[in-house]
Amino acid sequence: MMGLMASEEARTDTRTETRTETRTETRTGEIPGEAATAPRAPGTRAWTPWTTRLLILGIVLAALNLRPAITSLGALLEEVRDGLGMSGSAAGLLTSVPPLCFALFGVMAPRVARRFGPGAVVCAGMAAITAGLLIRPYAGGTAGFLAATALALMGIAVSNVLMPVIVKRYFPDRVGSMTGLYSMALAFGTSVAAAATVPVTNALGGHWQPGLAVWAVVGAAAVLPWIPFVRHREAPSAEPPAPSAERPAEPAAGQAPIRITRSRTAWALAVFFGLQATAAYITMGWMAQIFRDAGVSAGTAGLLLAVIMVMGVPLAFVIPRVATRLPHQGPIVLVLGLCGLAGYAGLYFAPAGGAWAWALLLGVSNCAFPLALTMVGMRARTGAGVAQLSAFAQSTGYLISIPGPLLVGVLYQHSGGWGLPIALMSALMVPQIVVGVLAGRDRTVEDEAAR
Repeated sequence: MMGLMASEEARTDTRTETRTETRTETRTGEIPGEAATAPRAPGTRAWTPWTTRLLILGIVLAALNLRPAITSLGALLEEVRDGLGMSGSAAGLLTSVPPLCFALFGVMAPRVARRFGPGAVVCAGMAAITAGLLIRPYAGGTAGFLAATALALMGIAVSNVLMPVIVKRYFPDRVGSMTGLYSMALAFGTSVAAAATVPVTNALGGHWQPGLAVWAVVGAAAVLPWIPFVRHREAPSAEPPAPSAERPAEPAAGQAPIRITRSRTAWALAVFFGLQATAAYITMGWMAQIFRDAGVSAGTAGLLLAVIMVMGVPLAFVIPRVATRLPHQGPIVLVLGLCGLAGYAGLYFAPAGGAWAWALLLGVSNCAFPLALTMVGMRARTGAGVAQLSAFAQSTGYLISIPGPLLVGVLYQHSGGWGLPIALMSALMVPQIVVGVLAGRDRTVEDEAAR
């Protein structure tokens, strides 16, 4: 991945794209610190090539840690349920904890980042992930397990919100490429955790506790590259500080304040984010169990979940780059949605017989996440607008996604099968397509909110 970015730096690729009458975006093929010019982020200290590469490494390692806490648990959910004595409804509650934590803690991220700096917040987030993953298998009881899981998810939540902001601020001419790199690393970490958790658990004696705790090592590695950025804060500049979802951005000279709730695009993007998150967390929390109940072995079920997630590795790099070249991202939304509907239909009629095909289709559908992140960067003109839109869309979206995994657990327990849960997943894909098409229109939240 680092080689790919280096090759992009080496060539001069000047491209001007007009998004709206008031926004023109120029691509130069450079990244901060590689040119003998001022840093791209206003008011920051000088960048060097080493600093830039360290930041890229930090982004990649942070992305690797944003899903193993969830998918490693999904692969061992049956063992954790037996070990902690959980019912199906309690397990559904456990799978709803991620979006709940993302909604509660994600909305705080821009405000905390203004005070301490985004680098310090991401560094603290990686440390929280490490601590939570290390503690939760040995916390003793369901309550302790949930509390330690919430600690890890808090670190994931703040990093979720700040990554699009960091990309927009420090790589404004490479939003598509850097979002793709970040999304690709996220998908890779997700899939590796899903595929490797069961074999690693077996290698460590067959106990689920060390099988879950081992992922803290990856979290500890992600802390290191962010340490140099702990003291790196933004100096006062012409660009307003990044706002939170509750507080509108301070207007720059001649600009109206951003009132994000007035923007139809912001609401469409928030609902799209929430529905794709619903599908993602149902998949991460329950898909391995669906395959296991269909007669697939535990190891193969983990591999099928990994296939779903690993599809995001190449596609998460391609989709954002394609999306930034299109005036309307609706066609991409439609293709991803149709793949999801086809995958759920196959899962309903022949869950074991066509398992690998359904996994591939659902893996393509799950790439709505990097598309949503890309649209966050495209639907606002300024860093402050992206920060506010990112916090609003992600926090609102994760609130929307909370009932989904819990409802799947309840339906599964009371119906005794997966027919109703799969029907629910299919039904939710239809509004996801509709709001995604609306969110993909070529407009910005600043223009809509100022009306």
